[in-house]
Amino acid sequence: MTDITRAIAAATSVAASLDLPAGDAIVLHNSNRVALRLTPCDVLARVAPAGHEAAQFEVELAVRLARAGCPTGLLEPRVEPRVYTRDGFTVTLWTYYEPVTPHTSPADYAKALEQLHAGMREVDVPGQRFTDRIAEAEEVVAHPALSPELAGADRAFLSGRLGSLRRAIEDRGAVEQLLHGEPHPGNVLATMNGPLFIDLETCCRGPVEFDLAHVAEAVCAHYPNVDQGLLGECRQLVLAMVAAWRWKRGDQLPNGSRFGEELLRALREGPPWPTLDTVARRLDGG
Repeated sequence: MTDITRAIAAATSVAASLDLPAGDAIVLHNSNRVALRLTPCDVLARVAPAGHEAAQFEVELAVRLARAGCPTGLLEPRVEPRVYTRDGFTVTLWTYYEPVTPHTSPADYAKALEQLHAGMREVDVPGQRFTDRIAEAEEVVAHPALSPELAGADRAFLSGRLGSLRRAIEDRGAVEQLLHGEPHPGNVLATMNGPLFIDLETCCRGPVEFDLAHVAEAVCAHYPNVDQGLLGECRQLVLAMVAAWRWKRGDQLPNGSRFGEELLRALREGPPWPTLDTVARRLDGG
């Protein structure tokens, strides 16, 4: 039985135990955890191998952000908001939103992100700092066993850039707050209620420019009071961090190594620093 088959079995078993009929499961996303649409109960299940400690943090944070009126995906209201365990997996159950227009305008995206940040300033939760995320990327780059296909020169370049950017951003002493951590379009749902942010496990504390470095230039243009110098450094940092993930052993992103090479090229070419969506379009020939 494959891991995805076992994950589906775990999710449907949990749903059935909660009197949520789940005769079928549609795989919506498969990376470090699996996102499933369970039918006919119409529930979104997120399934990860047991020990995925971020699941409990995400559930608790989702409850608090919902109370603060943040534009985030909600937990499934018919069951207790908690992490369920089954057959070596953790399962969390969320509201499934029928997708509407696939395009969220930059203005609406920026407004939703600004609203999310405002709500997050009202929520006091312990969590990672953005520098902890950098440390995870540095760990991948520092150890060839974790990134065996990363060339020596690229390894030295990426390690140096991650370290220098961390110091440069910290030296600015910018105001820090709770952030989404990765508010890129892949973590935003276009719904009848407007854009909603999902996948809260990446939340960390840092300057809002760190979040803005994950979104398109047009979105940043609608976000108020942006420190452009800090944004540029955060964009470089995000390019370097995502490059590290792409070279990590076992990375499952399609064309991940090509994306990693393109990110390194963008870092070497210098400013203006491209956004992630711009690099992705280059890769697709757009």
